[in-house]
Amino acid sequence: MNILITGGTKGIGKATALRFSAPGNHLFLNYFHDDAAAARAKEEVSAKGGNVHLLKCNVGNYLEVREMAAIISKEVDSINVIVHCATGIVRGDSLEIAPEEWRNVVEVSSLSLIDIVREIRPLLKYGSTIIALSSRGARKATRKYAALGSTKAFTESIIRYMAVELAPHGIRANVVSAGALDTEAFRSMFAENADQMLENAAALNPSGRNLTFEDVTETIAFLASPGAQMIQGEVIHIDGGLSLK
Repeated sequence: MNILITGGTKGIGKATALRFSAPGNHLFLNYFHDDAAAARAKEEVSAKGGNVHLLKCNVGNYLEVREMAAIISKEVDSINVIVHCATGIVRGDSLEIAPEEWRNVVEVSSLSLIDIVREIRPLLKYGSTIIALSSRGARKATRKYAALGSTKAFTESIIRYMAVELAPHGIRANVVSAGALDTEAFRSMFAENADQMLENAAALNPSGRNLTFEDVTETIAFLASPGAQMIQGEVIHIDGGLSLK
């Protein structure tokens, strides 16, 4: 398999790369600025047998996305899975966030998905799948989460349109909406409240615990499998039932 993961060197992105890493698989891990984290991710994923290609690229810039796609095309003739984890992290309520920050986070988190799929489209074949990450903030307003939550909602809508457009070609597009996970992005968004929020989420969860990375990556793996061929344009909530309360 050949897998492209944006935001692929940290958090859910790296966990997904580890899940798909196996001899013969090509893992294209996109990242933006943290070279040290990228090097660690490459070492960890390579240790499981995958062929790792690091792609340092600002996905919020369509010209860089075009260059990234050209690099991938030189390495493989198809992409089986795109997992879109890249997101712009801006903390603040909607009217607090500066105009330039709003535009950047929309470009990185949402518009980039359109550019990536457009440029990678020649490599997508029957059975290929696109999976974007979302969160509860796409549906429910959370303090200081306006930029991330609203762009996740935008991404969910983009996926629905892509699903209809790509389904005749046997290409799937879906969303995995994950509950709280202890990631760098989560801690950046919630700062000093992060530990308490994770504890509260575990205490309130009907399933009796918080999520693990494996809960999310196993769902991604299923959506990428032939068994999910007729799942199109859906938002799959992975939170143990917490969002039902």
